[in-house]
Amino acid sequence: MSRSRLVLIHGASGAAALAIVASFWSLALYAEFLASSGAVIAIRQAILYVLPFLVLAMAAAGASGARLAGGSKAPAVRAKMARMRVAALNGLLVLVPAAVFLGLRARAGDLTGAFAYVQLLELCAGALNIVLLGLNMRAGMAMKARKRAHVA
Repeated sequence: MSRSRLVLIHGASGAAALAIVASFWSLALYAEFLASSGAVIAIRQAILYVLPFLVLAMAAAGASGARLAGGSKAPAVRAKMARMRVAALNGLLVLVPAAVFLGLRARAGDLTGAFAYVQLLELCAGALNIVLLGLNMRAGMAMKARKRAHVA
């Protein structure tokens, strides 16, 4: 695969992952503070249904980023890879299980007890991933701008 196509895939999948995480976070925040129980159930089900697309976007961004990075020792590349590892672990160990737990509890109509605590944990972990993915997007755009300036 050509480098330019890989860059395009990386940018698109990273942007999609960031948009999905930010949407999930916004919906969860709305559900926590403003929504009726019926809306909470609908939001949680929607998040559960869209979750596989987030996993695919994150995997595509991570795989294409690793391929683009190669064996680079550049500080910006190493920082992006480190942030991506944290975001991926946060997603796999906290966000995905929390989304599944909350979706299943919402489907059962049980919005009490642990639901609020897990939702709060999910909001914190989601905010972390928004920051990490946003920093990676900013770094990637800066890298692209530097490359353009260098070529011109």
